[in-house]
Formats: sequence, C-alpha cells, structure tokens
Amino acid sequence: MIICIDVGNTNIKYGIFDGDTLRLSFRVATDLKRTSDEYGTQLLAMLSVKGISVTDIRGGIFSSVVPSLDFTVEHMLDSYLGIKPLQIAPGLKTGLKMRAENAKEVGADRIVNNVSAFKKYGCGKHLIIVDFGTATTFNILNREGEFIGGVIAPGIKGSLDSLVSAAAKLPRVEIEAPKSVIATSTVTNIQAGIVFGFAGLVEYIVKKIKRELGTEEVVTIATGGFSEVMARETKCIDVIDKMLTLNGLKILYDLNTEVSVK
Repeated sequence: MIICIDVGNTNIKYGIFDGDTLRLSFRVATDLKRTSDEYGTQLLAMLSVKGISVTDIRGGIFSSVVPSLDFTVEHMLDSYLGIKPLQIAPGLKTGLKMRAENAKEVGADRIVNNVSAFKKYGCGKHLIIVDFGTATTFNILNREGEFIGGVIAPGIKGSLDSLVSAAAKLPRVEIEAPKSVIATSTVTNIQAGIVFGFAGLVEYIVKKIKRELGTEEVVTIATGGFSEVMARETKCIDVIDKMLTLNGLKILYDLNTEVSVK
C-alpha cells in the first residue's frame, strides 16, 4: 500500500491505495500550528478505524502548496509510518510538458491534476481542468497533453468569507443554490450571488478558452470541494472527478518508482 497526501491551503487530503484501489480517503483542516505528532496521531486513528496496519504502508508521495508544512508532513510520515515520501517538486518525473513562462511557478496541485486528467481523459481533445479549491483554477491541456496555460480566480469559500467579514450585518451561509436568482431573504441573496455569480464566471471563462483554442472539441473536468454544486449550475462541465488529485499522486508515485508498491 502507499499513502498519497495533497496539502492545500484549506484542507489536507489523504488517500491510501492498495495497488490501484483507493482503500481510504479523508480530509482534515490545514492548520499551520499543528505539529507532526498531532497530524500523525490523527492519521493513525483513521487507519485504525479502517483496519489498515501501519506496516502495510510501504511508500508515499505528497504535493503541497503550503511550504511551511512540508517538513511537518515529511517528519510525520517518517516518524509514524517509517517511510520517506516523494514530493512533487522540480526534478520529479511527471511526463508533463510545460509551456508556461516559468514552470517552477505552477502549483504542485495543478501539476498533479494535469497528469491525472490527461491519463484518464486524454482522448485527442483539449482538456480544461477546473479546481474549485481555495482558489478557482483553470488548467488547459492541448491534444498532446501539454500544459499551455490557465487562469486563477478567487475561491468560492474565500469570496464568501471576505464578504461576510467586511459587512457586519451579513450572516455566514451554506454554499448552495437557492431556488431562484431573484432571492427574497438576506441568506438566499448571498447564496444567489455566490453560486450563480461563480457559475457565470466559469461559463464565461470556459467559453473564452474554447474561442481562443478555436474548437468545441474540449472536455471540461471539475474537481475540488464545490465541483458538484457548480456543475449543477453550469452547462460547460462534462465530468466531475473529486478524486482527480489523489489519483494523480498515485500515477506519479508509480512513474517515479521502479516497482509499484502493493
């Protein structure tokens, strides 16, 4: 078995793979103050619930957009699982051709998503990967699987948090679509603005990307925490794949080890 970890600004996602089968996945809140022992104890508790022994896990890989947690994660895996993980960083084989001005600026999570999407959905068409995370990112791959650029927009939850923090009388609400865009309460007014507003953002950006590509032969894949909410409100999303990042980490682990750990 191997462990795959995606360290994001809001959540840390864990996946335990037994061969190609995802045995366990869960997420915890990202907390810069938490120690490797706290993360380790949390991990052991989840493994115990699922009946997975520490000795069953023989390898690991992680991606991170939070550099200050890199050592914490490495130390936690070494101390509690006895493994030295691979990390998504320059020098690691990805098989991905980057046509960015500075490839080192591209986030590890975006690289992983691109590799995963092309492996699973690359079929002679352009791909757009929309990740609804702390930021809303759009990655564009051409037919050959080359990363040719993208878009970074504000994240849904961050936008809502910013709104209610700046306006004293506005309440915090659940991120879900109200029945009508013509909303009749403060709560549904905010929900309409956030959900339908971001749906419009996604539709417009995807439309412009397709126009610049000069083709409608494009597969748009949504991932991230709010992918299902947004997919219900847009017509441009073809596939929802919430396991895209974890599966991408598994692909990259296999690519960078001589023999896949079972």
